[in-house]
Amino acid sequence: MALIVQKFGGSSVANADRVRNVAKIITDTYKAGNSVIAVVSAQGDTTDDLIEKAAEINELPSKREMDVLLSAGEQVSASLMAMAIEKIGCPVVSLLGWQAGFQTSSGYGLARIRTINTARMERELDQRKIIIVAGFQGLCKYGDVTTFGRGGSDTTAVAIAAAMHAERCQIFTDVEGVYTADPRKIKNAHKLDEITYDEMLELATLGAQVLNNRSVEMAKKYNVELEVLSSYNPVPGTIVKEKIAMEKMLVRGVTKDNDTARISIVGVPDVPGVAFRAFSKLAAKNINVDIILQSYGHDGSQDISFTVSRANADSVLELLKDDFGTVLIDTGVSKISVVGAGMESHPGTAAKMFEALYDVDVNILMIATSEIKISVLIKEEDADKAVAAVHAAFFK
Repeated sequence: MALIVQKFGGSSVANADRVRNVAKIITDTYKAGNSVIAVVSAQGDTTDDLIEKAAEINELPSKREMDVLLSAGEQVSASLMAMAIEKIGCPVVSLLGWQAGFQTSSGYGLARIRTINTARMERELDQRKIIIVAGFQGLCKYGDVTTFGRGGSDTTAVAIAAAMHAERCQIFTDVEGVYTADPRKIKNAHKLDEITYDEMLELATLGAQVLNNRSVEMAKKYNVELEVLSSYNPVPGTIVKEKIAMEKMLVRGVTKDNDTARISIVGVPDVPGVAFRAFSKLAAKNINVDIILQSYGHDGSQDISFTVSRANADSVLELLKDDFGTVLIDTGVSKISVVGAGMESHPGTAAKMFEALYDVDVNILMIATSEIKISVLIKEEDADKAVAAVHAAFFK
């Protein structure tokens, strides 16, 4: 008898019909002789609705109270799912994050999992119950509810699979697996049968919305094999694992990330320590920086440009404006990336990407590379045609 962990996102449980559909998936897995722990997200746009309700009351609520509020969405989903499974006739229990044993840091809104006490889940499984866990949440050392940030239910599922030594961790979404590009935007995007953790992590970090990047990091760390598949269409999905048997493709996917802002520090002194002073301020506030470009020094000064998420743009301006004079923000940009472990041994990938952008008259503002990715910053208005052109160049 295998233990299967299944996670269902907000769109998969958005209404009564979809809840009943997911309940059937869960119970079919159970009736096949497996133990099942299912993790559910808040229904549909519930999280966004709760954020709006909070703004009606208080424009600047504390992060602690926001965690108390937002965790309610997953609680509703978990209880409704348990009710649907009860009606089918299978034994079931719903558990909040803390009841499932999640102990976290006290970083409200973006808490990290410290430990999982699996005793309660083990007892329920011993009684042959299906367990429904409210994703995205835990309890910190102060006894407060905490949440894991957007996509945190993926992290909940992977953490349970690792702690309980599950046979499989299935992530159910509204698409049939991991694609070479967003299949809703690129008609000839095709599904991948397999992908490595490293490739999936890059895709997730660079804008692919199939998996949360923290969940992929955890899956890689604890060697949890993931399967991404559809909750609507029962077909094989995409396996995410350490190594893949097939010969690696040159590029595994093309992504677009519009949550990007370019920051430019203009005319800073061309002396040692300037970059350290700027970026240490951002690090102290846990602001992640992605692409960095420093101009060639001339006349005793230079320019430094880098990218952050749009939500952090104003904070960056406040942190730097007093010490560095002219600081410019451009939020009308998008990051386009190609990802693939096969690029390591294939020269000319960058040239092929740049040629595709040239052919559709897209100007490149910044470039960043690693062994398995190439990212470029372009104007947001050009993003969709850029993705289509680059995808066509690599996936004919």
